[in-house]
Amino acid sequence: MLLSAVKRTLYWRLLTHVFPYWKIFLLSFASTAVVAATEPALPALLKVLLDDSFVAKDQAVIRLMPFAIIGLFLVRGIADFVSSYSTGWIGTRLVTDLREQMFRRLMAVPMAFFDEHSSGVLLSRFTYDVVRVYRAATSAWVTAVRDSLAVAGLLGWMFWLDWRLTLATLVIVPAVGALIRNASRRLRSLNLTAQHQMGDLNQIIRETLGAQREIRIFGAEDYEIGRFNQRANKVRQMENKLVVTSSSNVSLVQFLVAVVLAALVYYSIRQSQDNAFTVGGFVSYFGALAMLFGPTKRLTKVNDDIQRGLAASESVFFMIDQQREEDSPEAEPIGRVRGEIRFENLRFRYPGQSEPALDNIDLVIPAGQTVALVGASGSGKTTLVSLIPMFLRPQSGRILLDGRDLRTLSLRDLRRQIALVSQQVVLFDGTVASNIAYGRRRDVAPEKLVAAAEAAHVNEFVDQLPQGMETGIGENGAQLSGGQRQRIAIARALLKDAPILIMDEATSSLDTHSERHIQAAMEAVSKGRTSVVIAHRLSTIENADRILVLDHGRIVETGTHQELLALGGQYASLHRAQTRQAESRVA
Repeated sequence: MLLSAVKRTLYWRLLTHVFPYWKIFLLSFASTAVVAATEPALPALLKVLLDDSFVAKDQAVIRLMPFAIIGLFLVRGIADFVSSYSTGWIGTRLVTDLREQMFRRLMAVPMAFFDEHSSGVLLSRFTYDVVRVYRAATSAWVTAVRDSLAVAGLLGWMFWLDWRLTLATLVIVPAVGALIRNASRRLRSLNLTAQHQMGDLNQIIRETLGAQREIRIFGAEDYEIGRFNQRANKVRQMENKLVVTSSSNVSLVQFLVAVVLAALVYYSIRQSQDNAFTVGGFVSYFGALAMLFGPTKRLTKVNDDIQRGLAASESVFFMIDQQREEDSPEAEPIGRVRGEIRFENLRFRYPGQSEPALDNIDLVIPAGQTVALVGASGSGKTTLVSLIPMFLRPQSGRILLDGRDLRTLSLRDLRRQIALVSQQVVLFDGTVASNIAYGRRRDVAPEKLVAAAEAAHVNEFVDQLPQGMETGIGENGAQLSGGQRQRIAIARALLKDAPILIMDEATSSLDTHSERHIQAAMEAVSKGRTSVVIAHRLSTIENADRILVLDHGRIVETGTHQELLALGGQYASLHRAQTRQAESRVA
């Protein structure tokens, strides 16, 4: 196992995750050593069996030999079981620990991280990479320890039998080392490529699982099959390259061993003619030599597992080492706020974009006021509301909450002040009740949960479900209609009872009948709360205290519904267009 200084550091870091279980580690090491010790014991026993039993006819040896054989394999079997079990225990514990650390860090990274990394690649790190780490940190070192000790023991026995003959066998060692070193470089590169390609394959699978309706309605089954097959074949080709590199390395090593073995057989036959070897010694020596093949073969494969594990470790530790979304040093905890939000000379630009998404935003939203944001797609509405819970951070300017800069507030406390209903409703695989009370099920009184469900008109459909509020809704509410899913999300926001309410197209999935009920509920819940509403349906925001029209990241119009209609600008134009569309649908 030939590793550079950087790779040794990486491997050492991986092994440090095993150290908390050092007692099990020592048990595994000890039992592995016992297994290794039984390797040279077998050819030694074979020499005694042939020379003292079959040739010398020693009765004491004949009587004891069956017990010696049974005892040897009994000890070996017990030690091998303990070694396998303890190694497997450490390995599964390691995988669990790494997955927990990755997931914990995933819950703490900035939101921008998810924009920069596809979910398929992230999923691959949890399911694919971490398993390769398992082998490098457990199976590989067990094989290395056991087989290295076995090789040492077998060689020691062979030296004792004939040191000249054994020295001749060691000429193979430098050649084996060179082969392993060259194979290591290629395996390293191939494993990194294989991991990236597996992440791409996972991304395709994730996309198709979540888009079955679109795929079938647009007849894209063959396209998706072709896309999947193309990527799967690239993964297959890369795995084949790994197999070829690994297998050719092992085969070359075995060939070198066979060449040396042929020469040694010839030498041994000449020695036996001079009575330098007894029958038992000859059989024992070549028995030990034959037993070297197994450990040697496994040792040549250890490097494969190490290289795969190191490539996977980089990916796993990349996730664990991601920068956390930290509070600023001056951040302080806060209680319930009134809800005044102030934007001062705010500017935000997405990485890689030349134009700002928001530019020179100066805005005050008084506590308890409902402000609606309208404008064309890409005008900056969602970006603006994403800045309030600090999912995004502005490049310049600042945002104040009740006169305090958001950067001086605890993120957890800040987000506790905000309830969110987004256009893309996110529900979890659970019951209606668990989704409404998401994150705080144990703290919610049943009557409050029911009240929130009634206010969001969830009860209109939940009473028809088999188990009412305790009915499972499937992955992301797959068993519900779009309007039903939206109403559960609204009920969740109502139950939170936060002083700030953000609604991003919250009524976009509702039919006209449901919309009227939800609109009444939202108007009621907005009283006494600061509400920021993004809407394409202008009919849903006519009663807002103020409406802001955004265009290319700037506020171009502001006023009430009537004031903006009288102004005759962009808002009035949008309103006329939607009115004509509504009239044409009725007609």
